[in-house]
Amino acid sequence: RKDDSKGNGKADSKDNGNKGKKGAAAAATLGIAASQLPPAGQCRVWIPGDAPDQQGPAGSCSKLASQVPLGGWLVYPPSKGKKEIKVSVYDETQPGVISVTRFYDGKSGDLLREEQTSTDR
Repeated sequence: RKDDSKGNGKADSKDNGNKGKKGAAAAATLGIAASQLPPAGQCRVWIPGDAPDQQGPAGSCSKLASQVPLGGWLVYPPSKGKKEIKVSVYDETQPGVISVTRFYDGKSGDLLREEQTSTDR
């Protein structure tokens, strides 16, 4: 497994104080401004460590799902009733594989829960 700080060869200047932490500790807060979240009915590919203005545009969730790079995130819009933001975290070594799905509070950005993806199939 690659070191997260070297995974894309770019310095992570947007780590929100989570530098060097992995897993749930590194994801304690979403770190994406509300203005950067995708609108209802769309998703957005997010590359951790890249500046917001370097992120791709929002688009069709089904189309973007096949374009998420290693270690990237597919960010869904906030849910209406639950006020949660779903983030599919893609594996750092296996293309197209979701390693964990995280759910964040839509207002605070705090991590609510993680669901590990089973690889024992």
